[in-house]
Amino acid sequence: MDIHTPCVVALSWRLQDTLGDTLDETEEPVEFFVGGDDLLPRVQEALQGHAKGAELHLHLEPEEAFGDYDEELVQLVPRASLPAGIEEGMTIEGIALPASIDASVPREGLYTITEIYPEHVVLDANHPLAGIALRLHLRVANVREATEAEVGHGSTGTGFFTVAPTAPGSSQLH
Repeated sequence: MDIHTPCVVALSWRLQDTLGDTLDETEEPVEFFVGGDDLLPRVQEALQGHAKGAELHLHLEPEEAFGDYDEELVQLVPRASLPAGIEEGMTIEGIALPASIDASVPREGLYTITEIYPEHVVLDANHPLAGIALRLHLRVANVREATEAEVGHGSTGTGFFTVAPTAPGSSQLH
């Protein structure tokens, strides 16, 4: 069976930056819905017409993957306004930010704590891979028809390739 819209494809992958550093890899296939929101549009497009056993090598520019890095999505907030146990790399939902933080800081989306200083904390709402060109090696382990439920939801519920946080004040980046 060839990959078409709509169907479900089981993929394993290796995701690398353009320097060849591996960012993510899986040997066990994961199912994705083709024709919905589970996969980046460029990945869905590349998969069309391929079958079980196919291997694809894609180069994704930032705008085809997780978007360009946007400096306006970086916020500096007072350290005292956040809980004591925060650490770099933690994520915070914007809606959970304390009311004591300046109202100009959007409350939608997710923020990653990227730096902690004695008086301030840097919150970044960019996807961790924003601004990075990527190499994606995909292996098609299986292709099957989508169930009515999957078609109705437009997803298998996996959505690895679009699990990017939504930028505050915008729709989905990818």
